[in-house]
Amino acid sequence: MTESTALELQNEGLRLFQEGLYDEAARRFNEALEGFAAEGRELEAAEMLNNLGVIRRKQSRWEEALEASEESRRIFVRLGDKSREAQALGNIGGLYASMNRREEALKAWREAVMLFDELGDRQKQGDALLSVGVHLFKSGQRQEGLAAYQAGLHLLDKPTPQQKITRFFLAVQARIFGY
Repeated sequence: MTESTALELQNEGLRLFQEGLYDEAARRFNEALEGFAAEGRELEAAEMLNNLGVIRRKQSRWEEALEASEESRRIFVRLGDKSREAQALGNIGGLYASMNRREEALKAWREAVMLFDELGDRQKQGDALLSVGVHLFKSGQRQEGLAAYQAGLHLLDKPTPQQKITRFFLAVQARIFGY
């Protein structure tokens, strides 16, 4: 398989994923994984594993999702790619949250927050903190969840319109209540 073939399979997998055709996307990612692995391109192969983990999570195939996500993380760690490791940790946190494994979810997200902080990636650090905040809030830890969410909002370089509105109202609330 040539490099362009593996890349074409990856791109086809992404297109299929965006269309919600998860089984077909998984097949393409598996084929791309095999191609990248045969070429010795571990980083790209690990990306395909990460993509497979996301797909399996969407399909509620928890063990397959966890296996693929953890393996991609191990490869990113071994290759010293902290950014992709942190992204994998964020995905793992979301996976654990979907599985109602709250403590493991928080642990993974907090590790991602720390790595993104080390890397100076405020946007992704903010996104991870938003996940922590929502998760804490939903699990009844309202104050801690709100604090984490606010911290995440303030880190975002590119907030969505809804996040901008939320940031505005939280700032108004802080002025009114003096904190």
